[in-house]
Amino acid sequence: MASISKLLLLLLFFSYHSLIAHAGEDRSYTVLSIGQKTDAAVCSKFKGAVLSVQACTHLRFPLAVPSWSSGAGATVPLHHRHGPCSPLPTKKMPTLEEVLRRDQLRAAYIQRKFSGAKAAGDVQQSDATVPTTLGTSLDTLEYVITVGLGSPAATQTMLIDTGSDVSWVQCKSCSECHSQADPLFDPRSSSTYSPFSCGSAACSQLGQEGNGCSSSQCQYIVTYGDGSSTTGTYSSDTLALGSNTVKNFQFGCSHEESGFNDQTDGLMGLGGGAQSLVSQTAGTFGNAFSYCLPPTPSSSGFLTLGAGSSGFVKTPMLRSSQAPTFYGVRLQAIRVGGRQLSIPTSVFSTGTIMDSGTVITRLPATAYSALSSAFKAGMKQYPPAPASGILDTCFDFSGQSSISLPTVALVFSGGAVVNLDANGIILDSCLAFAGNGDDSSLGIIGNVQQRTFEVLYDVGRGAVGFKAGAC
Repeated sequence: MASISKLLLLLLFFSYHSLIAHAGEDRSYTVLSIGQKTDAAVCSKFKGAVLSVQACTHLRFPLAVPSWSSGAGATVPLHHRHGPCSPLPTKKMPTLEEVLRRDQLRAAYIQRKFSGAKAAGDVQQSDATVPTTLGTSLDTLEYVITVGLGSPAATQTMLIDTGSDVSWVQCKSCSECHSQADPLFDPRSSSTYSPFSCGSAACSQLGQEGNGCSSSQCQYIVTYGDGSSTTGTYSSDTLALGSNTVKNFQFGCSHEESGFNDQTDGLMGLGGGAQSLVSQTAGTFGNAFSYCLPPTPSSSGFLTLGAGSSGFVKTPMLRSSQAPTFYGVRLQAIRVGGRQLSIPTSVFSTGTIMDSGTVITRLPATAYSALSSAFKAGMKQYPPAPASGILDTCFDFSGQSSISLPTVALVFSGGAVVNLDANGIILDSCLAFAGNGDDSSLGIIGNVQQRTFEVLYDVGRGAVGFKAGAC
């Protein structure tokens, strides 16, 4: 009996620890180096790359990309758009004030779309998705991929966004376009380009994002939360993702846009709607994708379609009929310094979404207050500092080359525990979280907290997963 009991305890131990995604060791404090700049002019190598592939090597298509992610599908490098690995010519980083102001626009817009939804009745597990007109402030989007479009493939540098479905690029000749890194996509130069007719199924599927007809060709329009918009011809062409090819990829060929001031060529929608890249390629790569957002602009990550599911801690994926583009999760608790905070589970009942475009994680007011208080208690050795925009738990690290931080862990339904990387706890000397005005607003897991983790969106199996230290 004694040996059986020991075996049972051992099995329980390993079962418990398999539900924890660690970023570093499991302890109550972690150390963050602050003595060196994170926006260095040198691009670091992929952490898990094979053959020591250089992260910022800018190759043109066709491009064979090594498999450094957990999946066997199509994988492409992912870069911070302002970092030294980015193919974009403009490297100037926006100020923190600018980033937080734009981030607040995006978060507020997303929360307005969910304001009538109640988690108990509206948010549920479901594989069904439908198109949505939900848009967001693009200014906060930070990560880009490079793809090939057309035959022969023309290089296009595109923002990624899990909060959008319709993908688009600026096309030649457009009447109103912003300047971009690569030449405008020219449909006339592609032998595989085809605009959709107004009576096509693809055009009907656009729903409210349809914009009528022009010369018998289907027109689309996407309007985002900050008032920016893009409109043009809804089309299809061949898409190159590394060494993989996607035929008849549906996208918007933008002829007129407003409100954009970056150097990107367009946007790749990774949302849950029918028009997204993920939905379109489900038959080829499977209905799952993952990405790893790098911790700094000088390092790189990846985006994988057809991601494998092994090695992840997982929590059920939730979907909302009111805004089906988004991927929801159930945050249940928060731990600071290894101790779970006294937050009633009902505080999280409105629900939480994963969003690659929101920078700062938004928590219900009660949860954020408890987190802020506990974190301050663990940071007594550092003097407080004035608030920085929406970040109000800030510290003075003058003269410090490294700082000791209380660990912060997010606990999700199903028992998944995600121990955040130190870079996901502190942003510019402040706790990298913000509180909603009350407990009824939607929670958002932003990209700061997602950095260094491979985040899995297994739509087919209804799960979101986390794997620490992936990039």
